[in-house]
Amino acid sequence: MLSRYRPIFRWADFILPSTLQLSPLLELLLEPVDCQETSCRLQLGLQEAIVNAVRHGNAGDPGKCLRIRRILTPNWLIWQIQDEGKGLPGSARLACLPEQLDANHGRGLFLMHQCFDDIRWSSRGNRVQLACRRPGQPAGTLSDGGNQDLSVLV
Repeated sequence: MLSRYRPIFRWADFILPSTLQLSPLLELLLEPVDCQETSCRLQLGLQEAIVNAVRHGNAGDPGKCLRIRRILTPNWLIWQIQDEGKGLPGSARLACLPEQLDANHGRGLFLMHQCFDDIRWSSRGNRVQLACRRPGQPAGTLSDGGNQDLSVLV
């Protein structure tokens, strides 16, 4: 007999060529998000994460793949994006704007941190987990162990 307090996780895995043709993919990834405002914010953050994985992680090589997992829990909407690259060093995972705001790069990680409530990296640095509280969840401690939903996924 299952406990009614046991979190229910639903996930979908996507393995696709490393490409910047993102519109259909983003629509698919955001399909479970039923709040338009939240969907727009998450679309920006996911787009930045996927572009970083394609351009920097996979060096724009269409022969390499991206692995994306969408995980739905009672309290969180979660996406894990993994590329085939060497990984982003811990020292480079900062959410800062570049010193020169008109620089050609350097804003993606900042935008990702603005769009998601929780961001975690694999130890290697080639997989990022982006999480957003489900609309209606309080910003503080979540009921029913909501933060535990995230700890088992990194």
